[in-house]
Amino acid sequence: MSGGLRAPSPLGVLIGHHTDRVGATGCTVVLCPRGAVGGVAVRGGAPCTRETDIFRPGAGVDPRRVHGVLLTGGSVFGLAACDGVVRYLSGHGVGFHTGHACIPIVGAAGLYDLAVGDAGARPDAEAGRAACADARATRIAEGAVGAGTGATVGKALGMDRCMKGGVGIASIRLAHGVAVQAVVAVNAFGEVVDPSSGAIVAGVRSAGRRRMQPIDELLDVSAQLPPPLTNTTIGVVITNARLTKEEVTELADVAHDGLARCIRPAHTRADGDTLFALSTASGARSGLAMLDLMALQHAATRALVQAVLRAVRLANGLAA
Repeated sequence: MSGGLRAPSPLGVLIGHHTDRVGATGCTVVLCPRGAVGGVAVRGGAPCTRETDIFRPGAGVDPRRVHGVLLTGGSVFGLAACDGVVRYLSGHGVGFHTGHACIPIVGAAGLYDLAVGDAGARPDAEAGRAACADARATRIAEGAVGAGTGATVGKALGMDRCMKGGVGIASIRLAHGVAVQAVVAVNAFGEVVDPSSGAIVAGVRSAGRRRMQPIDELLDVSAQLPPPLTNTTIGVVITNARLTKEEVTELADVAHDGLARCIRPAHTRADGDTLFALSTASGARSGLAMLDLMALQHAATRALVQAVLRAVRLANGLAA
């Protein structure tokens, strides 16, 4: 393994967190030491991203140029953590060798958590490096950790009535050893519901905090409130299926359906909802059969739903 990094998971990735419990912020990395084919899809109206252009079809000379994704709190300030990820990977010999330098390609997306904890506490390059040092293949923490440390959901009536969000991870296995995994940091304006039952899992608390008020009852009465700018759900879908650049980009796009199934409303103008997708299989291929690709896309949406539900169910307190 390059530069002494831990051996990646069967899906070819390592996942790590940096958690600032005092500042109530943090970041999460998904590292691809052997490289990956990457795609991205931005659906929200207020995205906070870095290096997304290299993930798009037609970009780059080497289709396996992607080496990691950073999910971070701190809004635009937290994107500085990506510098630490790039330096860490380059120092371990992971990246695109130009003849003059080893250049890791790392995409990043940020969420807004400045209204929680210390607004001056923002992930920086050292936070990104610490998340890389923590990256591992198994026993990865979920809940109010990493990028989900200061995440919240259900903000239609403001921060005083919201509930805790967090980071969730879920995997689904398909035939012939193919698997898909979702890693998501949930910081949504809307409420989170379990699509299997329709029950609200996390959302807007009532004035007495004894129950949750359905978002359907609130959107038409909250126009007097300040704009809800404290949002954005961000994540990564990883698969060991061998995909082309076009297919992995389509996977990222379709995976957003998973957010729409369990976050109401999703992809609003006040959310910067962004999903990356990574195909870690090696070797070239011309494309999956249509039914195989459809099965993979369906599994990705299911994994996203499970990951979102885990994120809020495991986030049992601020930075806990």
